[in-house]
Amino acid sequence: MKPFDFVNAINTTKEKLINSEETEKAYNPHIVNRALSYFPDTIFYAQEMNMSRHLDNKLQFDYLINSIRKAKRFSKWAKKEENSDVEVICEYYGYSPDKAKAALSILSSDQLKIIRRRLEKGGSK
Repeated sequence: MKPFDFVNAINTTKEKLINSEETEKAYNPHIVNRALSYFPDTIFYAQEMNMSRHLDNKLQFDYLINSIRKAKRFSKWAKKEENSDVEVICEYYGYSPDKAKAALSILSSDQLKIIRRRLEKGGSK
């Protein structure tokens, strides 16, 4: 069983998947709650389960499957955006990504071009 099998059961099929200890261990509350947090009609249910993380997995699953209305829900997961300027600053100054983001707000585009030129290693492009 995968975490998204449980999400699909909660959203669309309403199939009671947790019927043994093995399937209860396969239930990952963090992933399920995160998947439900992308929708305005299920975000409060997910938050309630985040606050009640001391409950057993079966209890959490039963609450969600019986509380959330049946509907098709799909969204892409938000992913971290890569910024090449931050990577250049990290390499040039030896900063952490957080410090590089702060330094990026101070540096001008001309200064970034100079840094890029200094970091060129040669060879064919």
